[in-house]
Amino acid sequence: MIPAQSAHSQALAARLQRFMDDHVYPNEALYEDQLHAGPEQFRVPPILEELKTQAKAQGLWNLFLPHSDNGAGLSNLDYAPLAEIMGRVHYASEIFNCSAPDTGNMEVLDRYGTQAQKDRWLKPLLEGEIRSAYCMTEPAVASSDATNIQTRIERDGGDYVINGRKWFITNAYHPNTRIFILMGKTDPDAPRHLQQSQILIPTDTPGIRWIRPLPVMGFFDLPKGQGELLFENVRVPAENIILGEGRGFEISQGRLGPGRIHNCMRILGQCERMLELTCQRLLSRVAFGKPLASQSVWQERVADARIQINMARLLTQRAAHLMDMVGNKEARSEISQIKVAATRIGRMVADIAVAAHGAAGLTNDFGLGYGFTRMQMLRMGDGPDDVHNRVIARAEFDKYRPARSMGDEA
Repeated sequence: MIPAQSAHSQALAARLQRFMDDHVYPNEALYEDQLHAGPEQFRVPPILEELKTQAKAQGLWNLFLPHSDNGAGLSNLDYAPLAEIMGRVHYASEIFNCSAPDTGNMEVLDRYGTQAQKDRWLKPLLEGEIRSAYCMTEPAVASSDATNIQTRIERDGGDYVINGRKWFITNAYHPNTRIFILMGKTDPDAPRHLQQSQILIPTDTPGIRWIRPLPVMGFFDLPKGQGELLFENVRVPAENIILGEGRGFEISQGRLGPGRIHNCMRILGQCERMLELTCQRLLSRVAFGKPLASQSVWQERVADARIQINMARLLTQRAAHLMDMVGNKEARSEISQIKVAATRIGRMVADIAVAAHGAAGLTNDFGLGYGFTRMQMLRMGDGPDDVHNRVIARAEFDKYRPARSMGDEA
C-alpha cells in the first residue's frame, strides 16, 4: 500500500503552488520575450534569475535529493507531487534548482564524489551558481546500451586524456554550464560492465570543440541547448575520476533511476497543463452548431486522457515508494514501467491538445509545438521505450523460470 503524502511534503506543495500562481504563471510571456530579445541564440532570461533568487529566499530550493543532508528531507514519494507542480511549466524546475541534468549530476557528486569534488563542483551546483551537463550518448554507437560507449579515458601519469565524440548533451550551450560529467571507456579488455568510467571535465578545458547545437524537430531547447561536442586530447587531473576506474556503469545506473522518475513526475504536470488547455479550447470553440466540448468524439478523448494520467500518477507513486523502500536496483522494473507509460501517455495527451487547437496547435502560440516535441524527445531520453520494455519483460519471465539446482549453479 502506498503511504499518504507526508505533512512536510503537503506544506511544501502548498507553498510551491502559491509561488507558481503568484510569480511563475504571470511571467510566462515575459520569459518568452526575454528569451528571444537579444542577439545571442542561447541566453538566460533575466526574469529566470530573479525568480530563482525569490524561490531560494523562500526556502523552495533543492527539493530533490532524498536521503541526503543536502536535500529538503523528502522521500522520492514525497517529491513526486512537487515535481508534478513544477512540470506544468517546462523551465520551472530550474527556478527551484530542481532541473535536469543538474539534479542527476548533483546526485552523482553527492553519492559518489570525493570531498574535493564536492567542494569544487557540488557546492556551486547546490547554490545554483553554475549549471552542468552529462555526456554519455554518442552518434557512432547504439548508446541505449551504455556498455557500447567508445569515448576513451586513458591514464597518462597524473592525468587522464579523453578522446571521443558526444551528442545530445543537454545544457551544452547554457551560458552558465561550467562542468561536464563524461562517461567513457578506461579498460576495453575488462569485463563488459567494468570497462566504463565517469570523469569530471571543466568546460574551459583545452581540446573541447563545440561542433553544433542540435535542433529537435526545429526547436533548439533554449537556453540549454542539445549539443554535439568533440573531445580531442582533453587532459584533466586523475583526481577528476568519479569513484574509480571501471565504476561508470554502476554510477550511471544509480544516476538514471532518480532521473527517470523525476522526468515522469514532470511529464504528469505537463500532461495536466495540456489537458487544461484542451478543455478550455473545446469549451470556447463552436463547430457544426454546437461547442466542441459537447461532441462525443472529444468527450471520449478527454475522458481517456484523464484516466490515463491518473493511472500513470499511481504507477509513478508506486515506483517512487519502492525506490524509497527497497532501492533503485530492486525497483528497476517499476522505474522502466513508468518511463514507458509516462512518455506514451504524454505523447497521447500532446497529440489531443494539438488537434483540439486546430491550426493554432501547429504553432507555438500556446506552447503546444514545443510541448509535443518535448514528448517525442523524452521518449528517447533516459533509454528508449524498447529497452525499458526489455527490462520489464525479463523481470516478468524471471518470476516463472524454474529454480536452478545447486548442480546447475556450480
